[in-house]
Amino acid sequence: MDGWKMGIGSLSEEVLNKLSKMLDNPTHGWRQLAHAASEQPKFRCSEKELTSCSLQVLSAAGSPGRTLLAWLADRSCSLDFLLHCLRKIDHQDAVQFLSTTVAELIQITVQPQSQQATAGSRVVLICRASGPPGLSYQWFRGKEEISDETGSSPELVLCPLSQAHQAHYICRINHGENCVFSRWAHVGLASAGSSPGCSSTLFPGSVSGLRIVHQPRSQAASEGDTLLLECSAEANPPAQYEWYHNTAPMPQHRTRSLQIPCVTTEHRGEYRCKVFNLYHQTWSDTATITIGPSSVTDASWVEVDRGLESQEVHRSTFGAGIHPLRQMASPPQPAKQLYATDKVALLIGNMNYVYHTQLCAPISDVHELTNLLRQMDFKVVSLLDLNWQEMHSAVTEFLLLLDKGVYGLLYFAGHGYENYGNSFMVPIDAPESYTSEHCLCVQNILTRMQEKETGLNVFLLDMCRKRNFNDDVIVQPGLLKVTANIVFGYATCVDAEAYEVKREDVSNGIFISFLKRRVCEDEKVTVMLDRVAEDMGRFEITRGRQALELRSNLSERRSLTDHIQTADCSASYKARNLQWAVAHVLPTSHCLQFDCGVKVQLGFAAEFSNIMVIYTRILEKPKEIVSCSAQLTDFPQSVDVDLKKSNQESLLEAGSLLLIKEDLPSPEAPSLYTRIRGLQRLRTELTFTVCLHYIYSNMDEEVQERQPVTIGKPLVSKLNLHEPRPDRVCSASSSFGLDSFNLPECSSFAEGFASVSSASNTWSHYAETDRASSGADCQASPRGANVPEETDCPDLLDSPESLVAGKSLPHSQVNDLNYKFSDMCNFHSY
Repeated sequence: MDGWKMGIGSLSEEVLNKLSKMLDNPTHGWRQLAHAASEQPKFRCSEKELTSCSLQVLSAAGSPGRTLLAWLADRSCSLDFLLHCLRKIDHQDAVQFLSTTVAELIQITVQPQSQQATAGSRVVLICRASGPPGLSYQWFRGKEEISDETGSSPELVLCPLSQAHQAHYICRINHGENCVFSRWAHVGLASAGSSPGCSSTLFPGSVSGLRIVHQPRSQAASEGDTLLLECSAEANPPAQYEWYHNTAPMPQHRTRSLQIPCVTTEHRGEYRCKVFNLYHQTWSDTATITIGPSSVTDASWVEVDRGLESQEVHRSTFGAGIHPLRQMASPPQPAKQLYATDKVALLIGNMNYVYHTQLCAPISDVHELTNLLRQMDFKVVSLLDLNWQEMHSAVTEFLLLLDKGVYGLLYFAGHGYENYGNSFMVPIDAPESYTSEHCLCVQNILTRMQEKETGLNVFLLDMCRKRNFNDDVIVQPGLLKVTANIVFGYATCVDAEAYEVKREDVSNGIFISFLKRRVCEDEKVTVMLDRVAEDMGRFEITRGRQALELRSNLSERRSLTDHIQTADCSASYKARNLQWAVAHVLPTSHCLQFDCGVKVQLGFAAEFSNIMVIYTRILEKPKEIVSCSAQLTDFPQSVDVDLKKSNQESLLEAGSLLLIKEDLPSPEAPSLYTRIRGLQRLRTELTFTVCLHYIYSNMDEEVQERQPVTIGKPLVSKLNLHEPRPDRVCSASSSFGLDSFNLPECSSFAEGFASVSSASNTWSHYAETDRASSGADCQASPRGANVPEETDCPDLLDSPESLVAGKSLPHSQVNDLNYKFSDMCNFHSY
């Protein structure tokens, strides 16, 4: 039964009581709900019944709202109609609460069943669920999402069946942020032979049964023009169309013609059309659309000079002897193509302060921004909970990655303050009455970045900017150069605080909640941040409390999405790739063989540059062993391991953001996860013990076996951030830099170089990923090196691989902005 067709009486007593409290108010309460429900005669309350409701306030435990809900339940009022009435009276809190509650009523009514069929036949896997309206379906083949039409419907059609379809399948049913998974179903090939199935050839010479007869074409347009793209196909059944812009679907465009009136620069990029019918799917060619400036506004600039007698003198920019109308009609000059020689980002999130208020949001803020920046090919170093020495060393290492033309981005989330125009980031070990001596000055970092002749310097500071009255020292940063490439995005204004909202689930700070919706836009950085500021300004809860402030002298149209372009494989570029990779080398996955015959896989994942997840998985066990698990223990004191959250059956239970809310349950071979924090404080190789617990079928007592494991210095621990760095090292004026390759004198790079060389298997993962994508030995791809997920679907268990990285929620899902005024007491300033 559809969850929304169920009656109010199906709600639990706890839910009814919470809903009643929301309705016991005079403005958007039970009286307004009763009036809205009266649009259907059977739910109309008499004056006597309304009086009886109001008299409930005379009782200490009485609730008019609860009484009204009971009467509506007695008259078989559905949850669907109740939600309609709540929307009608504009009771947003009750609407959100009821929607979330009923969304949890998703129930799978039909599970997919494993099947075997012959090649060429037609196999249909069916999964159906009941619940709130708007349920959507996602089918997965192992860890790979099926993107064709039936992959998003309750019935997955595999036709004609081939060897490629032989796999495990699972269906995910979604409603907003809520989801449930079906059981796994295996599709296998029966013995050789053919049986009637759907034909895959509808047209002579067409294997797919779907033929595009008109492809969309690349075009150049000016701002204000109308864009028209066309794609048509022959198919039986008739074809359907879905347009994509820069790989993002355009759901409002589902015809063969794509028409956009009055285009702007945001419409530039690549367009493709997905053409499909019940049995087949194909993609059109890619059409590249370039958008130049308006021909009118570019050619008609006029300077007006008002003299003493207010006589206007017009100086036109039109060329000599060229009529203005002819000049305006000429095609616009192509805009200058800007690019970066590389893109590097340092993200620091401080939460667990020793002497100050603990914060919650920086972990998810840094995690989501990391994933978004990697999508734009940034080399990202993401670090949590750094003390002063570690922050100083991390910034020094970050500066080593910068060079001429490089885009540098620094993001900080944590406590901070601003004195006399200088911004200060507070480390986790700062004393109660901290001063600039205990903090890092952002303007000092900027002067050191300018020495690198960077192409773009972006600072995103998600912290308070209140005055620190304990600090009366006026810091004098180095002299700033006029480079016209600096952008400061402050989460809040001068002498104001930045906020986060504490919630039960993972949530962002206010700034990142809005930034993540815009940061990947192909716009000038300042334009993008202006839009973020406008979004924040419309957010009622923070209006008058927190507003983004933008400071910039950026003169060119530089965007975070600009492409990386290197004239050749320079020594500095190769050195920078290797230097970045030093902080991102994971131990290789390997297997442990125990004396009892059990084989355990040990794998690793990088959640942040200084936080690693280790998992153990039982690959083989003798039949006489009925149960076993491999747990990790005996970690060194220098790293931080929460024993209560170690050896957990899911990443979420282990406190990790990797694959959160999108982790597919494996049908077999469950894993145990342990999260290792504070790797920057690791001074020696990481050593721990794998303790195997198992029980024989003819024994009641548990048996244990232990094996010590040493995995070297993973991730950022190779950089030894706990060691002091000399100030202003490796500046452009010094005799050594990245190009001269005298890096051992500048940092711990020499140790990292040796470590990377010795871990050739891991480093080759980075190199091979890039060679495949670019064909150049010198190219490095932070996105490719950090996005692969754990391979744990049934078909791949025979070739164990390490869990290399994670995936956060898509930045388009910004449901955590639904804050309520009742959350105001939960605001905590940085």
